[in-house]
Amino acid sequence: MRAFAHPDQSRHTPQFFLQRGQVRRNFEVPERAEALLAALRRMGAGVEAPPLVAPEALTTVHDAGYVAFLAEAAEAWAALPEKGAEVVANMHPSPEMLAQGATPTKAIVGRTGWYTADTACPIGPGSWESIHAAASCALAAADVVAQGGCAYALSRPPGHHAYAARAGGHCYVNNSALAAEALRRAGASRVAVIDIDAHHGNGTQGIFWERDDVLTASVHGDPSGYYPWYVGHASEQGGGAGAGYNLNLPLPQGSSDAAWLEAIDAAVTRARGFGAEALVVPLGFDPSEHEPLSFLRVTAEGFARAAERLSALGLPTVVVQEGGYNVGVIGSLLERFLTAWGR
Repeated sequence: MRAFAHPDQSRHTPQFFLQRGQVRRNFEVPERAEALLAALRRMGAGVEAPPLVAPEALTTVHDAGYVAFLAEAAEAWAALPEKGAEVVANMHPSPEMLAQGATPTKAIVGRTGWYTADTACPIGPGSWESIHAAASCALAAADVVAQGGCAYALSRPPGHHAYAARAGGHCYVNNSALAAEALRRAGASRVAVIDIDAHHGNGTQGIFWERDDVLTASVHGDPSGYYPWYVGHASEQGGGAGAGYNLNLPLPQGSSDAAWLEAIDAAVTRARGFGAEALVVPLGFDPSEHEPLSFLRVTAEGFARAAERLSALGLPTVVVQEGGYNVGVIGSLLERFLTAWGR
């Protein structure tokens, strides 16, 4: 399996993280990418640094104004008086505002609230460079997979919580959605996305909500007690032309290998029935029993079994790195997953 990573992915060094009313250290650190890269090297993978794509390439799934915001935010914020070190919103437009015709503003404070869903996506010097590099890795992997075979994108920061025009949950550009759309445009008539991160892939669901050519399936912790809190329920099945093409498989807190793998089996079965010609796997290691913000209790063996089940679809596949924040274990989990792929 070819693997892609880019050195600019370490330039994003977020500090701000608000949890239960307290500002704490951010778990989405550059060391995540370093641990995963070290694992690839231990495996003897020839890791490739892709060329950076034009920012316009991100607009296949993202709003152009949103992409411009991501590229410009840090510099615009730096020009503010009495500002904090990072771009963080102090308010967001409420549903009432939106229903009454709310519009974005040119002011950076207003743009930040408009284009972010929460405070877990601070932007600082170097953030855009990492976001851009992560997206470039996903698109490079998709280019390879469009010719057949499989590829892994070490995309950091992650992306599956990012909507078409809104960041959230450590995510800015939806790398997995970019890969799925690239495979569609390269000729795959139907693409399945099977997300096995611990959190619901709400951004991916939102981007493809009204599409019948991309099946979105997500195996995740029950949002009644876990981020993203408001969506990710089994009742959400898509809308318009996409009705019936979204599958959510929420799991109770503490679920371990058996329940997790059973849900993945259900997603695989749906992908077969859908007639998918290509697959995208948003791969998070935060279901791990060793995760610092744990909700699920998946073992290293569970990740290996997941790889076997997903690869059994026999489809050209892009594996895109999503979450997983225990720097001490995510490298070994990646090794288990990729070693078991197609075994």
